[in-house]
Amino acid sequence: MLSIEKYQEEFIEYLNNYSIVKEPKGLYSPIAYILNLGGKRLRPVLTLLTADIFNGDYKKALSAALSIEVFHNFSLVHDDIMDDAPLRRGQKTVHEKWNINTGILSGDAMLIMAYQLFENYEPETFQALAKLFGKTALEVCEGQQYDVDFETRNDVSIPEYLKMIEFKTAVLLGAAMQMGAIIANALEKDQDRIYEFGKNLGIAFQLQDDYLDAFGDPKTFGKQVGGDIIENKKTYLYLKALEFATESEKVYLLKLFNEKPIDNLYKIEQVKTLFLTTGSAEAIQKEIKNYTNKAFSVLESLNISEDKKDLLKAFGNQLMNRTI
Repeated sequence: MLSIEKYQEEFIEYLNNYSIVKEPKGLYSPIAYILNLGGKRLRPVLTLLTADIFNGDYKKALSAALSIEVFHNFSLVHDDIMDDAPLRRGQKTVHEKWNINTGILSGDAMLIMAYQLFENYEPETFQALAKLFGKTALEVCEGQQYDVDFETRNDVSIPEYLKMIEFKTAVLLGAAMQMGAIIANALEKDQDRIYEFGKNLGIAFQLQDDYLDAFGDPKTFGKQVGGDIIENKKTYLYLKALEFATESEKVYLLKLFNEKPIDNLYKIEQVKTLFLTTGSAEAIQKEIKNYTNKAFSVLESLNISEDKKDLLKAFGNQLMNRTI
């Protein structure tokens, strides 16, 4: 087993050797740009780590890891267009640096490139990876549509919200881990269990991202703090604030989320204050721990050593204590 940092290094070396910039440059330069903006490389690391966990050769999982990373970044390019987001990882988003049409087309190309990377595997493995990838990619699109729909609804429930983040974010973490298990020829029941571990960890990860979007440090978070508030996203923080609010607080919160503000900074500060005073900020921290513990409970039934279970727990705890 390697350290998380070593898996990251191995993946970045593989990424750097993957030929991206070619003609026409107007299509491929934005792809190279978004893939080289950095980021946590969480998903590819999970693919490599899981291959090792099940006694496979993590180097054989590098193509699948890159596929996951290319797909993830494709979804970010299109999400940023839909959200009109100015920043990604502290730098200009693709559509801001180039234009919307370039962002759409380069994103489309990335989706195709993600599929092509499975061609490096034998037919049986290719089929298993492609089947999982197709299911996951469609779920991510469904999750994004739920997210868009929720912006104009005032009756979003917490179960609906949790389903949305499961599809939009968590299933990709689950798939990243299951791909590593597939490449390592793990038992099918262990493939399913490691998927569940990754999915539950992914829900906790997205809840943490929601918290950081409101309360993170702009210097470390890498995205526009308060972006979800500006976009009127019905996050767990917002829904819990509505649930816990007094009648006057509820009226004010709904007003803030149904009007176009003159000053976004004022709106962000007012909403954050409500998240704190209602107890919503505390509630989301409890839910993050809840889903992290759900992920850890899955590990008990996995056919791996206790040392490897401890490694996965340490990784999960590190993820939940992040500031970026």
